[in-house]
Amino acid sequence: MHKYLFCPLLLLIILAGCKEQSLTDTGERLTQYVNPFIGTGFHGHTFPGAAWPFGQIQLSPDNGTQGWDWCSGYHYSDSTLAGFSHLHLSGTGIGDLADISFLPVGTDIIFNAGESNSSFVSRYAGRYSHKDETAEPGYYSVVLKNNGIKAEMTVTERAGLHRYTFPEGGPKNIIVNLGFAINWDKPYRTGLSVVDSCLVTGYRLSHGWASDQHVWFAVRFSQPVIASAVTDIGGEGRTVGCFSFSGTKLLAKVGISSVSVENAIENLDASLPGWDFDATRKAASDAWEKELSAIRVKTPDHDSKVVFYTALYHTMIAPALFSDQNGEFKGVKGDKQRAEGYKRYTVFSLWDTYRALHPLLTITQPQRVNDMVKSMLDHYSQAELLPVWELQGNETFCMVGNHSIPVIAEAILKDIGDFDRSGALQAMIVTSMFNRDGMGLYDSLGYMPADLVQQSVAKSQEVAIDDWCLSAAANKLDRGAEASYFTNRSKNYRSYFDSETGFMRGRLSTGEWTTPFDPSFSKHEGSDYTEGNAWQYLWLAPHDVYGLIDLLGGKEKFADKLDQLFKVEEGVKGEEASADISGLIGAYAHGNEPGHHTTFLFNYADRPWRSQELNRQIQTTMYLNTPEGLCGNEDCGQMSAWYIFSALGFYPVNPCDLKYQFGSPLVTEAQIEISPGKYFTIQAPKASAENKYIHEVTLNGTVINRSYITWEEIMGGGILKFEMSNKPEKSLFR
Repeated sequence: MHKYLFCPLLLLIILAGCKEQSLTDTGERLTQYVNPFIGTGFHGHTFPGAAWPFGQIQLSPDNGTQGWDWCSGYHYSDSTLAGFSHLHLSGTGIGDLADISFLPVGTDIIFNAGESNSSFVSRYAGRYSHKDETAEPGYYSVVLKNNGIKAEMTVTERAGLHRYTFPEGGPKNIIVNLGFAINWDKPYRTGLSVVDSCLVTGYRLSHGWASDQHVWFAVRFSQPVIASAVTDIGGEGRTVGCFSFSGTKLLAKVGISSVSVENAIENLDASLPGWDFDATRKAASDAWEKELSAIRVKTPDHDSKVVFYTALYHTMIAPALFSDQNGEFKGVKGDKQRAEGYKRYTVFSLWDTYRALHPLLTITQPQRVNDMVKSMLDHYSQAELLPVWELQGNETFCMVGNHSIPVIAEAILKDIGDFDRSGALQAMIVTSMFNRDGMGLYDSLGYMPADLVQQSVAKSQEVAIDDWCLSAAANKLDRGAEASYFTNRSKNYRSYFDSETGFMRGRLSTGEWTTPFDPSFSKHEGSDYTEGNAWQYLWLAPHDVYGLIDLLGGKEKFADKLDQLFKVEEGVKGEEASADISGLIGAYAHGNEPGHHTTFLFNYADRPWRSQELNRQIQTTMYLNTPEGLCGNEDCGQMSAWYIFSALGFYPVNPCDLKYQFGSPLVTEAQIEISPGKYFTIQAPKASAENKYIHEVTLNGTVINRSYITWEEIMGGGILKFEMSNKPEKSLFR
């Protein structure tokens, strides 16, 4: 009888253990839920190839097609293979990189005098079907229809590994094309050297979005080269090498460096000493598994789980490692620099990523945040300005604002890292005061005149956000005078508010409004707004939402106007409207970053239920488990970071006020490992397509009567529980 004795305490312990196991110890690999093809269609601009978390190499196929939708080198609509290159951008709206292209060919190679590089590529390009493609974290493979060659790719942190399986009989050639380029990129000096029968080295210097990019590389082949030819095809800077082999199985491992061939060899040999492809593939998968496990979730269905973990995967491709094994990297001025005691990163798409990606990384990647901040401060030490959009050691000055500032300020406010706080504050102040892009006028007049500065409204609004974040960091560091100055300057955006039309509107140097005025009108790089219109930019004051509410006449009028945003029949007008304005609900554009906080603004105006239903609409219609599953540029993880936060049920409207506004949790349960063995748990057991409204929120059993949770509360651990309903709770948070 005793073995059947019922023990309530024991049962509770067992159930608690099962509950913990359901999210942390199931043995289920999270990598199976990553679909790297999401975003490779429509305007997502992602790539499906092999990458390491924040790694130096992104080894992926290129179609060779020029155009906006091929900014990553690959688009799902295509079926042509121009080669596999070693550097790629994830989701940007400008095409660059695709450096050091490898193309396996099963025929003899003929060089025609005077032939262009693109014509040469098209003669030998492979053909493939998506049914013959496989992509997973750290691995990509495809079988080419025209020659039967199977190509496989995997990576380590600093090296790429190719495996080619050729059919029996016939030639077995690898073309290494240094002249291959996509979109804006143009090589100006290249070179290839056959060092010995198995080692080939070279370099590729190019002008493009990255104005002076340097890639030095080393290739070790698993078989001796039995014949080779090196020539320029398409002119100087278009070096092409053809290397022939005898065996059907060929491996090639590649290291790169922005500094030298010697560093590329060191990176290669240190990161990938052996030849075991399958073990390397597993190590890459394990690296991704470790990073993905920072957040474990339950979701209502399989596809939403795939979307979630693919989004989390996309948040860890950029920023990318830039420093070599020995710490060296190409400096801003082209000289050799060294990162001492940290890893130097590159690819800082800050206009996009300061909004949600970097706030997410403070939770999931605090050590890397420290290194990223040090990377920005290193840039400042060389350029005397913080980076705006840094790419491969080059400042592109792409987009508007100085958005290193919120990223660094956020790290200061959250006590992340060991970087020099005082030096960081000085860097932020110097950058914010530098007379670039209309800043001198902004400081003296309180606004940027539209007749003197293009995109003046957007630029001023973004700078105002930076100013507020800087002031918060200054206050944290007991710099009261600077805090006061930048707090006051952060209100300059109000100079653009036209009470008659109820919109942010361009002003001339005379003080008059620009005319004509249509809030739906957009012109790419030719209006008062950046990739948007007055409808979208009216709401860009996340640092001063209550000030914006006052401008619009109080909460009711604010909420009514905000609601109208999502109901405008013709949300975007203009033959030259920016293609980046996508993912429309009325005039709201989820496919572009300035609007990402907008749905959460209903919380400030006592209509949180409206935020909840709109967020659920976006979650389920604009993030799908398909190649077309992103409604706009992925933009180096920002689009995905929005989804991660939103699916968890909260979002950082202002990245530096350390508050996360509630939305509508899509996951039924999530565990975030905030430190080793310490978890912050989110529960929304009734969340579903119908149950999108919050009825009640509790933190560790205590009801929260406000519309947000704080950074301190998240870092404290415990359980955040959402009681969900199919009916809006209109008295919530009042």
